[in-house]
Amino acid sequence: MTRSPLRPRPSPSAPPSRGPRALPAALVTALLVALIWVQEFVDQLLPGLRLDNLGIWPRDSGSWWHIFTAPFLHGGWGHLIANTVPLATLAFMSAVRSVGRFLAATFIITAVGGGLIWLLARGGSVHLGASILIFGYFAYLLGVGWWERTPAAIGVAVIAAVLYGGILWGVLPTDPRISFEGHLFGFVGGLAAAALLHRQRPPRRLA
Repeated sequence: MTRSPLRPRPSPSAPPSRGPRALPAALVTALLVALIWVQEFVDQLLPGLRLDNLGIWPRDSGSWWHIFTAPFLHGGWGHLIANTVPLATLAFMSAVRSVGRFLAATFIITAVGGGLIWLLARGGSVHLGASILIFGYFAYLLGVGWWERTPAAIGVAVIAAVLYGGILWGVLPTDPRISFEGHLFGFVGGLAAAALLHRQRPPRRLA
């Protein structure tokens, strides 16, 4: 009596890869924009709270944790309105492929950019505003295009560059009233997020 050789059980077919998810990206973008607007409404209606003091005070040991609040604060309606459209556009473009990676990128941009502002920015004043995130998301999209080098990633990077490439002038100290450090270090945080989340690691080779 002969026996048939054992054969491995056929593995189930892999689920199809998910493409861009516009609705979750739109929802998380709307929540982000709503957060900064609600904060400004509260700040204007209840000025005694002095929420702007939760911005980054460079090298102040008691307020280092403000690096996580500063990107969501604004110095008035004009500041907020100027930041809203680029923030919403670049956030949506960053989130449309993966909301999970977008949230991770937001944390990295906030931590790296805010940490560098706290360490290196000009003292004697408070640094705040969504420009930290705007420059971070812009750099993140460029970095994803560089690290992945797929047609989709490169295409998104090109669109971002066409729409907002002019903001790169903001990393230069052209106006003492504007935190160019927030722009510059937000940009650095975005590049760090792209490298950490999208850089292709070489495969391991076993001896």
